[in-house]
Amino acid sequence: MPRPHTTMRKIRDVLRLRLADQLSLRQVSLSLAIPHTTVADYVRRAAAAGITAWPLPVELSDDDALEARLFASPASSPRVRPAPDYAVMKKELARKGMTLMLLWVEYRESHPDGYEYSQFCQLYRTWRQRLDVTMRQDHKAGEKLFVDFPGLRVPIYDETTLAVSFEAELFVAVLGASSYLYAEALRSQELVHWIAAHENAFAAFGGTTEMVVPDNLRSAVAAAHRYEPDLNATYQEMAQHYQTAIVPARPYKPRDKAKVEAGVQVAERWIIMRLRKERFTSLGALNERIRELVEVINHRPFKKMAGSRASVFAEIDQPALRPLPATRYDFATWIRVRASRDYHLAVEHNVYSVPYHLAGQVLDVRLSANVVEVFWRNRRVASHQRSYAKGVAVTDAAHMPSSHRRYAEWTPSRLVLWAQTNGPATVQFIEALLTSRPHPEQGFRSAVGVRGLEKKYGPERLEAACARALAIRSFAYKSVASILRHGLDRQPLTAPEPRANPTHSNIRGAKYYQ
Repeated sequence: MPRPHTTMRKIRDVLRLRLADQLSLRQVSLSLAIPHTTVADYVRRAAAAGITAWPLPVELSDDDALEARLFASPASSPRVRPAPDYAVMKKELARKGMTLMLLWVEYRESHPDGYEYSQFCQLYRTWRQRLDVTMRQDHKAGEKLFVDFPGLRVPIYDETTLAVSFEAELFVAVLGASSYLYAEALRSQELVHWIAAHENAFAAFGGTTEMVVPDNLRSAVAAAHRYEPDLNATYQEMAQHYQTAIVPARPYKPRDKAKVEAGVQVAERWIIMRLRKERFTSLGALNERIRELVEVINHRPFKKMAGSRASVFAEIDQPALRPLPATRYDFATWIRVRASRDYHLAVEHNVYSVPYHLAGQVLDVRLSANVVEVFWRNRRVASHQRSYAKGVAVTDAAHMPSSHRRYAEWTPSRLVLWAQTNGPATVQFIEALLTSRPHPEQGFRSAVGVRGLEKKYGPERLEAACARALAIRSFAYKSVASILRHGLDRQPLTAPEPRANPTHSNIRGAKYYQ
């Protein structure tokens, strides 16, 4: 088939610039915007055909004649160059530090007459365009793990009634370089299940990646943003424990998560659809079946490349994963609470103390299964054993001001022991004060106040005041304080004389009732 007129004109320009103007092959290539290798091929054909000077002979003024001279000669037929192994190239490029330049150098070492670098790269890019979109993405080994939930769910049936108990969510995780897949059924997308699924995926892979790329679901991102999304605090803490980074996909940028979208599609087709006719009464049974199907998916051969997800994972991804920490992440939730004026935080129907100087401040609270930790400006300021009862006040004496601490150190038994050193009337008054209340603790403040009167008035006067308060049966701090303030403790304590009934015409008397 004759070559187009424009092509023949380009060939004449190549010969003119090369033979008449003596330009180098690269200069001719730049001048005419023709690949360097194409220019070299035209010049080589001309030399083989005996064309060594410009202008061309008259018999070659016709394009057909020039084409026949250049392309019909057996001696000038193009070389057959060995093609690179593109599938191996793609696998090698997944390794950290690997470049096309290094692969080309190795290719030329094995094939000295092979393609030049530019054509080598172009041939590889052309081959990649024929692959699926997710396979075309370049991901380094051990670099990214993509996670998401499909839209479809798997029903879990009640074992007795056979009614649908709940619909399980399918968590899907896909490694970037190998497309190796992990899937697990969860009760819901709640944070506790979301975190546990990540830990199980890391354990299944035998390591962690540099980054985890989730979608902008609520369990991962507290507030979505194109450039600086606000991550869930628990999710961020889990990532720090496993020494990975959370990099959410940008909203409305499907290419950011094309790998997991393809993994989700595979999970929907080859897991959920395969299970549509089966009934499960527990998550354990469902996950056992899912593991079997995932094993099949990972070992299924690629259609356009050699190997499978499992083989590429074992060769490329797995050696590049970061090692797992010695322990699993201790799941905890984070909340922000303002400390009240009594330097306590209200957390789930209970209150926990913080240092008194932080009263009124907004603090970060970390709730794990057994511990309540309080942080102020990223520094832990309090730690308490978590209580699951309601209405419990957990107070650390070290958090109190000195005046409150001295008061808190007193107990009913200790107050009675102190009263015994002061005198018997004081003992009787303190015991009566504590027992006159519905609960002994309600009399603590009054009893401690009575003890404080000893420093001001002395033990003798306090003993006398307590005796007078017992005589009038007034068991209160204010009564003892009033007796001391007015000096009544110094007056003799006499029993009141019985009062005679008055005589009056309006008083009937005892005889009236007989």
